[in-house]
Amino acid sequence: MEDFLKELPKKAQEKQTENKKFFVKLKKKPPKNLDYVMQELHENEFKKTDCLTCANCCKTTGPLFTNADVERIAKSFKQKPQQFIAKYLRVDDENDYVLQSVPCTFLGADNYCSIYDVRPKACREFPHTDRKKFQQISNLTMKNVAICPAAYNIVEEMKKKIKV
Repeated sequence: MEDFLKELPKKAQEKQTENKKFFVKLKKKPPKNLDYVMQELHENEFKKTDCLTCANCCKTTGPLFTNADVERIAKSFKQKPQQFIAKYLRVDDENDYVLQSVPCTFLGADNYCSIYDVRPKACREFPHTDRKKFQQISNLTMKNVAICPAAYNIVEEMKKKIKV
């Protein structure tokens, strides 16, 4: 896994033009069964991918924290939301709550998340490859293939399976 992770940004860069063209066509005319195809590709990939051997998303990027995330996580720490925000978060350029730094504060050395049961929505849904109306998040997917081996593999399978 470590070797693949080292190569991933380069591989994603090499595929960027091809992926961009694919997603532009997909957005213009998404197949009627796209959600089903993506669900199947996502499930198949995650039958063979163990995020605990990777955790690259947690090591290299940080999620957005919604107000609901902040309230839920703060409650689990028996803190007021403002205390949680002051200790762990900052507001980014787009006025979103994000972690003060990466790797994620809540990631353990064993790649386990210390707040897994109450983790942010963005973490629960990552890499977003089983989202409905998948074609609407192509920019996000393009970023995620450089971070997540599963997302990279899913997009490669998707290009084989969906003719645009």
